[in-house]
Amino acid sequence: MKKILISIFTLILSAAAAAQTLNVHTGNVTYMFPAAQTGDMIYTDGSAVSIMGKTFTISDISSMTVDDSSVSNNLVSIVFSNSGDATVTVAGNVAQYVSPTISGNHVSISQLNTAAVDGDEITYQLSGTTSDGSLTLSGSYKCTVSLAGVTLTNPSGAAINISNSKRIQISAKSETVNTLADGANGSQKACIYSKGQLQLQGKGTLNVEGNTKHAIKSASYVSIKNLTLNITSAVSDGISCEEYMQMKSGTVNISGVGDDGIQCDFGDATALTGETTDHEDEDSGNIYIEGGTLTVSASATAAKGIKCAGDMNISGGSVTVTTTGSGTWDTDDLETKAASGLSADGNMNISGGTLVLTARGSGGKGMKCDGLLTVTGGDITANTYGGLYYNNGTTENTNYTSDTERIDSSYYSSPKGIKAGLKTLKNNSYKYTGGIVISGGTINVTTSGHNAEGIESKNTLDISNGYIYVKAYDDGINSAQDMEISGGYVMSVATANDGIDANGNMTISGGNIVAVSASGAEVGLDAAEGKTLSITGGNLVAVGGLERGASVSNGTAYQASSYSKGSWYGLYNSSNSLAFAFKMPSNNNMGTPMVVYTTGTTSVKSGVSGSGTSFWSGNGYSACSGGSSVSLSKYSGGGSGPGGGGGPGGGGSWW
Repeated sequence: MKKILISIFTLILSAAAAAQTLNVHTGNVTYMFPAAQTGDMIYTDGSAVSIMGKTFTISDISSMTVDDSSVSNNLVSIVFSNSGDATVTVAGNVAQYVSPTISGNHVSISQLNTAAVDGDEITYQLSGTTSDGSLTLSGSYKCTVSLAGVTLTNPSGAAINISNSKRIQISAKSETVNTLADGANGSQKACIYSKGQLQLQGKGTLNVEGNTKHAIKSASYVSIKNLTLNITSAVSDGISCEEYMQMKSGTVNISGVGDDGIQCDFGDATALTGETTDHEDEDSGNIYIEGGTLTVSASATAAKGIKCAGDMNISGGSVTVTTTGSGTWDTDDLETKAASGLSADGNMNISGGTLVLTARGSGGKGMKCDGLLTVTGGDITANTYGGLYYNNGTTENTNYTSDTERIDSSYYSSPKGIKAGLKTLKNNSYKYTGGIVISGGTINVTTSGHNAEGIESKNTLDISNGYIYVKAYDDGINSAQDMEISGGYVMSVATANDGIDANGNMTISGGNIVAVSASGAEVGLDAAEGKTLSITGGNLVAVGGLERGASVSNGTAYQASSYSKGSWYGLYNSSNSLAFAFKMPSNNNMGTPMVVYTTGTTSVKSGVSGSGTSFWSGNGYSACSGGSSVSLSKYSGGGSGPGGGGGPGGGGSWW
């Protein structure tokens, strides 16, 4: 023992004299103590030595060396190897707080500090490759896991398992590619699991496979910044979290999931906070997408691309979601469920960004929320191509085409481009909640399949601005209660039903509107029986006419008994100024007549031409020329109310 102590003393003197680094090796763990920081060594009973607060049992020390290697404070380096055991290197200033255990390439670390060390948190840097390894981390203070070119597979559990309930950063270093995978049929919750808040960041790439359940799971919030994250498979959700989820920037690609692409639940349903300033201590179940590029593909039955228990807020970035799964029967709720690109149990607020949402499965929806959908900006494209899904618990039909009027709504799911609000039956009375408010942005919706409506509000619907283009099999735009259009630009084309339909009152007081119905009993603009359709302003074209009994003031409605499909028309007001120009669709089975309205006296010319391709008016078409007047007569007709309607039309021209 005396000889060992003399050797240690000699090494320490050598390190101090040359301002070098003392390396203490205990198995595959190396502690690096810079001579300038080492200070006094404390020996206890000749069997232990303490260096910078770290106490070593002499018998545990494999060797001690001195070299001129540099030490990065607060850094713990973990290197995995398929050809041997993992190695761990610990910076001396955090040595007293870190207790590593190594079993092959499975590394467990207990972190003891409860505050910053030398003004910073501990960073665990992972590199190397192993097909049988993992990192397990516990502690009571925040830390960073830095991925520096690591390929890590754990065939029997999570690749990274963090039981520390504090904020954890997982950061992929710039220009590195990192791949993590877990094993199948395990008990782990995810390939990457964190009990605490999980911040995914860095300018490198992280690839994740979840072979038992989720790819990434946090029992708290998840935030994403800068990172390129590729989730290539997950038995359940791609990302599952609680409290809230935020994407600030970066690129996220999620595919191969067995359930939802991203799902955010409440953390503690008894202590919900709603949105808080800077999301401090927030438990809202909300999702925030503020920037970056997010691409999600989900193929499971009734899967949601992005789903939250609270509100969904999109203010920037590019979001592309494709769902291909069909509907299913929910044995717990005793109702059908269908896939959806975006789904919020609360409200949905869109103020920016570009959204491309495609639902191909039966009963699928581009986007839906149970609360209020508010659109103030952004560019939204929602396309649904599946048929109506019917299931009453015993009978399933993924392309149902029969009448649904007398079928309980719990038994079927109609494809929709955009759906918001809830209509529920309680005590033999309907209750309407949520709805849709559009005051900006651009919305493009295309739907096909039986009962496929373009934009549907289960409560009221209000449009005051924005550009809205809809082509739908069923009603183009529909509300279960009152509808008001006071501004904006709206083109709504239905190939088998009404162009725009309100099951309450409909008020048109402004805006530029083209509503096209199917032939037969359908109309361009329709209000419910016993309700009113009131037109007091704006510029209006209704192919298929107006609901019988429509009230028109501040102008006169005129009609043309025929029109040319696919032709450009100009609508002029009483001063012979162009109100707006539009291109007539060229669907089969379009209704007649064409009813037009502007304030004052209205005239229409066909074959107008002008610079640019925009249909909208005023300044854009101030130089309109050519065209010939269309023969108009005062409008005195009206549709006969809901009914008939043929099959899907072909082609379809937009403005």
